[in-house]
Amino acid sequence: MSRRSLAVAAASAATLAAVLAVPGAASAAPAQQLKLRGGLTLYIPIEWVVHRQGADYVQVVTGRCAKPQGWGSPECDAFYILGPDAIKRGAEGFGPYTGKNPYYPASDVQPCPFNRKWGEVIGPKVTRGYRQMGAGHKAAYNAWQAKCVSYSGNGVKARFTQREWYLPKSRILVVDQWDTPGLADTLKYADWR
Repeated sequence: MSRRSLAVAAASAATLAAVLAVPGAASAAPAQQLKLRGGLTLYIPIEWVVHRQGADYVQVVTGRCAKPQGWGSPECDAFYILGPDAIKRGAEGFGPYTGKNPYYPASDVQPCPFNRKWGEVIGPKVTRGYRQMGAGHKAAYNAWQAKCVSYSGNGVKARFTQREWYLPKSRILVVDQWDTPGLADTLKYADWR
């Protein structure tokens, strides 16, 4: 091969690699649009199933789920996109969610996300900061240590992290207890229209 041919081949390979590295480029898996409040649009895998329970409660099932029931559906591999009504009642004891404490809309012990025979305990916070949520929007990000415990006092049965992205001005809260693969990038590359 001539030097010119090698240079053209190398440039073509570099261009192809750059195009494939860009989120949303031709290499992306087929996606569906999920339009939400305030003009927020997420591009999610077509395999994910969206369940809306009113304007302020969206459950996105990303895997196994026997019966989607909204927030806290036990044994339902999902994340939640919540609006003003859910945020208004999102602290333990049904007070307003502020991000200072985990999203926990209950006054009793909730079932573990992985097994309804165990109880859920959330806290303390392990990560705090800001994460991009589409161009021009930074969400307050909190990750909380959590565990599933036996109701009979036989100790910790499982551990997980509850991740939360909160946009107080847009009044949008995303809560994930399943460490959903690709969710952070889905939020990072969201559109606002």
